[in-house]
Amino acid sequence: MNAVDPRRHIPRTDAVLADPRLAAPIAELGNVVVKRTVVAAQQAIRDGHLAPEELFDAIATGLTSHPGNLHTVLNATGIVLHTNLGRAPLSSGAIEAVTAAAGYVDVEFDLQSGARARRGRGALAALSRAVLEADDVLVVNNGAAALLLATSALASGREVVVSRGEMVEIGDGFRLPDLIESGGARIREVGMTNRTRLSDYTDAVGSATGCILKVHPSNFVVSGFTGQVGVDELAALDVPLVVDVGSGLLHPDPLLPREPTVDSALRDGADIVTCSGDKLLGGPQAGLIFGTTEAIQQLRRSPMARALRVDKLTLAALEATLTGPASPTVRYLHSDSEGLRQRCEHLAHEIGPPARVLPSTGAVGGGGAPGVELVSWAVALPEVCAQALRATNPPVIGRLERGSCLLDLRCIEPADEPRLLAAVRSVLP
Repeated sequence: MNAVDPRRHIPRTDAVLADPRLAAPIAELGNVVVKRTVVAAQQAIRDGHLAPEELFDAIATGLTSHPGNLHTVLNATGIVLHTNLGRAPLSSGAIEAVTAAAGYVDVEFDLQSGARARRGRGALAALSRAVLEADDVLVVNNGAAALLLATSALASGREVVVSRGEMVEIGDGFRLPDLIESGGARIREVGMTNRTRLSDYTDAVGSATGCILKVHPSNFVVSGFTGQVGVDELAALDVPLVVDVGSGLLHPDPLLPREPTVDSALRDGADIVTCSGDKLLGGPQAGLIFGTTEAIQQLRRSPMARALRVDKLTLAALEATLTGPASPTVRYLHSDSEGLRQRCEHLAHEIGPPARVLPSTGAVGGGGAPGVELVSWAVALPEVCAQALRATNPPVIGRLERGSCLLDLRCIEPADEPRLLAAVRSVLP
């Protein structure tokens, strides 16, 4: 007599969802999330990976701590602004501000008068205080949007003069000319890839010119026989000048001596300076725009400004980033290498063989400070550990290099080291 197939004992999905053991998860996470986890566990039983009696244990293990599909990960790559991992992690102050802004808030309401108020006035005021060289400021939803708004408002139907050496691809296949032309402006290329002179700009500027655009090549370096025109020289041409500094360094940082800054571009005469908020500033995704009163007002009056505006959560996080405690980005960039070495040695000792400590080189990431190497240290594990670590809870993302899986602690908070240790122990034999 044939044995009964154990898969026949899998209860129906509706029966599982009606089980009292899932009442609390459904109330917290919602029916859709829990049902998805139930179906996955049922399929694992059908595939022979689980026994029917393990169904509810598998469901409990598979349930997330929140209804979304994003996973909190431990970034052990040594790359501070890792685009694939969400770039800048928010500061504790910014996280608290986002939580506070999640409900009803006075984002566009004056509590004293009861009338409508300027949207995001707290964040805009904080941005103005951070860069005193700016007469006015504006915030849109990302760096590309800031550049699009600036060139569209100043040069729609006209020409944007830009050096061939600055015709960059900004990521995910999007190229600068395509972005600008989508806003109704025309690109006027000048100079050569490696050298552009002031005369190239003066020869191109005319009645059809809407603005001059200078773009910092934030994710590559051109070396050798090169030359470019400074912001101060371009500002003297009596044409609106837009400068995109890319990675959002507001003021000089000795760690990044070649990175352009917002304040210096404004002092040199730029009418508009754009950058990202989720890079070196360490804030939420946003496009930050600084400039003269006249130029910012022209951008603000553009219909596109409404389409590109940010929500209350971004405004709250941005203000807190500017006024609150130092962002993780700033702390990670300036981590002491000797302190990192000591932390790695302690972690390797706790792990035991085969862990060992190796010198490591971190990076700014996110298209910022190309060529800048961050002296660091890492715990080296067998290369095969990388995939297994990505499946732990929380997932650990390391870096494959020199035939090893390197765990660089630069972007790991000391409070998270116990979780990192537990994850590593769980994947080692």
